[in-house]
Formats: sequence, structure tokens, C-alpha cells
Amino acid sequence: MVVTWLAITLGVALGSAICPLISVEVFLVGLVATNGHHPLMSCWMLGAVIAIGQVVGKLLYFYAARGDVPLPNFLRPKERTGPEPVTRWRRFTRRCGQLFTQLRDKCERHPGWLIGTTGISALTGMPPFAATTILAGVARMSVLAFLLTTLTGRFVRFTAIAASPGLLAGMLPHLS
Repeated sequence: MVVTWLAITLGVALGSAICPLISVEVFLVGLVATNGHHPLMSCWMLGAVIAIGQVVGKLLYFYAARGDVPLPNFLRPKERTGPEPVTRWRRFTRRCGQLFTQLRDKCERHPGWLIGTTGISALTGMPPFAATTILAGVARMSVLAFLLTTLTGRFVRFTAIAASPGLLAGMLPHLS
């Protein structure tokens, strides 16, 4: 029974890393609220399983941003022939591209800053973890540094979330 729930949790974590419409946080709180008293399923175990699923799922984005995984045709930029009309949208996207290039260059010059930002993002979700994953890939962050930083941040985050229903349940009777 525990192995089944852990396998389902791993699948949800992997799915939520690939598709941002799936919320592993909501799943985790619901799982702990309904099965929280199972002695073999601890907060630490759930935190580890979700961290692994999340990081493995984000590795797809990381490697795609590095150029190691080819993107499907519909995600590749279309090649145009002839001059493009200069529209407000085109100026905006060109400016965003310039800002992103500047940010990538800064991250390449200061890898400690990138590791710190990625770690904070993995822990708190701000800046968005998906965005920092892509930035880490584009800036050619070390795979080992990415794995260690994100696994640690995600483990702490999801262990704390798994522990939160029990902590709140223990505090609520004292608040009234």
C-alpha cells in the first residue's frame, strides 16, 4: 500500500514538473491529510520522492535549454524569408531577447549567483522554478551543481509541506 502511494506520488511529481497545470503541492497536502497517520510513510520519504520526481522532470527542460534535447518542430522558431514588419510585438520580443541574453551572460560570468538563485527558486518557488531551470540550462550550469542544488531545495520544500497539515492540526486546538 505504501509503495503504491509512493509510486503514485512520484508520477504526480514527475507530471507536475513537466506540465505546470498539475499541482504536486495540492496532491501532497491531500495525501498527507488523508493518509498522514501511516507509520511507514513519513514526511521525509514523501519529500524525497517528490524532490526526485520534480528534478527528473525538470531535467527535460534543463537539457532542452542547453540544446542537448532537440525540440519538436512546433516549438522551433520559424525561418522567415524577406524583411519582417516592425510591429510593437516584434520590438517587445526583440527587447525581451536582449534582456535574456544579458541575464544569461551575467549568469555565465557569476556561476555562484546562478547556483544561489536556482537554490532559492527550488526552495521557495520564487523566481519561478521552471524559469530558473531554463536559465540554468541556457547558461550551461554544471549538471552536478544543478542536481545538488535543486534536489536539496525541493527536498526541504516538500518535506515542510508534507509536515504542515500535522503541524497545523496540532496547533489549531490551542488557538481556540
